[in-house]
Amino acid sequence: MLASARPSRTGRTRAALIAGGLDLLVERPIEGIAIDELVARAGVAKGSFFNHFADKHAFAAAVAGEVRAELEAEIARANDARADPVARIAWGMAVAAAFARRKPDRARVLLRHQSTAARADDPLNRGLKDDLDAARAAGLLRAEAAASGLPYWLGLCQVVMIIMIETQPSRAEAEVRLGEMLAMGLAGLGIAEDRAATVTAEVLAGWEA
Repeated sequence: MLASARPSRTGRTRAALIAGGLDLLVERPIEGIAIDELVARAGVAKGSFFNHFADKHAFAAAVAGEVRAELEAEIARANDARADPVARIAWGMAVAAAFARRKPDRARVLLRHQSTAARADDPLNRGLKDDLDAARAAGLLRAEAAASGLPYWLGLCQVVMIIMIETQPSRAEAEVRLGEMLAMGLAGLGIAEDRAATVTAEVLAGWEA
């Protein structure tokens, strides 16, 4: 049997910087963190930082990207058995809301430092873009969603996450707010009211906050 591949030294250094930086970014924004502090927390040489990141802001964006990848993995697992693109789009928002409730510190880092969140060519947006394209091809979305559907839905997901973090609603209150955002959001994409209501009800019935 072949031994499992181990991360390279370079990969381990980058991972250590990301992990240490995440802890610091939970505490305060990148402007208040010195590079010396970052490398000390990661336990690596200062020169190693610049082997991986151009500056502190690029580093913060990379940390946010790691959190976003974690969230996208959760969304992919939730949608693994779903084929309906409208349901998949809706579940993406539901998972984001649950993520913010369970991991508010990581969600804050993501919301504060993500840099390419609305770009259609960002690999982290591929799942949502594919679902929007499928829904549009099926004639379910309004024409404007072709260009603006992606940033529109991502923006709504960010707002839902902010609501969950800042208001810390009860489980029942969180469900109400999520339901309202789903209903309004799907209507904004052009989804027919009856279908939007059905999808929203199905999501809320299976949602775990």
